[in-house]
Amino acid sequence: MTDTLFSHDDSVAAGQVVQVEPLVRRVVGPNPGPYTYTGTCTYLVGDDEVAIIDPGPDDPGHLAILLDATAAGRRVSHIVVTHTHRDHTAGVEALRAATGAPVVGCAPHFSARALQVFERNEAAADLDYAPDRVLADGDRVSGKGWTLAAVATPGHTANHLAFALEENGALFSGDHVMAWSTTLVAPPDGSMAAYMAALASLRERDDRIYWPGHGGPVVDPRRYVRGLLSHRRQREASILARIEAGDTTIPEIVDKLYAGIGPELRGGASLSVLAHIESLVADRQVESDGPVRPDGRFRRR
Repeated sequence: MTDTLFSHDDSVAAGQVVQVEPLVRRVVGPNPGPYTYTGTCTYLVGDDEVAIIDPGPDDPGHLAILLDATAAGRRVSHIVVTHTHRDHTAGVEALRAATGAPVVGCAPHFSARALQVFERNEAAADLDYAPDRVLADGDRVSGKGWTLAAVATPGHTANHLAFALEENGALFSGDHVMAWSTTLVAPPDGSMAAYMAALASLRERDDRIYWPGHGGPVVDPRRYVRGLLSHRRQREASILARIEAGDTTIPEIVDKLYAGIGPELRGGASLSVLAHIESLVADRQVESDGPVRPDGRFRRR
């Protein structure tokens, strides 16, 4: 998968309420960064009764924009959350207090597997998130003129959900699929095997467009998801080739496969390689000296 398949839409700017299509408005939070791109996308679904998807950062200015956009006879009926990373959830409590709307969506944060003695949840995890209602795959919430159906998409986090807007074929894909970049899958909170399985499930859907948690839309979802699956398989094959060539540690593999990467992205690259190695060990293609860990050593079976 080449960079030409990504859409680096820098016009997705913070602080603007943009009607991106009927029933859907977007506000980008003031939290740009190497993993958030121009900022977290908060979506407002509906006209009179409004669902707010992923309130974003705990920022008074961002909250004021959301409240102003849902004033003038509108009512926030639901606060909907895709997953428990703080760039999506830090603003939940202030918005719940201001609107009285219930928080629905993903379950409280949990890891994709049991934590090992040397591990802890990733720093971005919001361990304080407490929804009023947890949605499972296929569960629905609705308001006047709209219905959102939960679509289980674990991988980026174990509790990740996307939401299908049944009235118009749009899917709010959270951080599972984004047009500007591949998704970070970081163990132990994330799982490459789960991520790949969820991508394969999305490939079978007929969604018209994806509205992701960061950046612009995915306008040809099936084609793009096929490309993501191919990219991940190629990356896995490259990691396997480096191990066969004698690179036994994750830093050695990152040096070869991510040459020239900035220091701010090296940690994410290392976690991505770790996620792939976990999957390769589970598939009995790679062996590890003890539990799979960032400072471990690996060899081909």
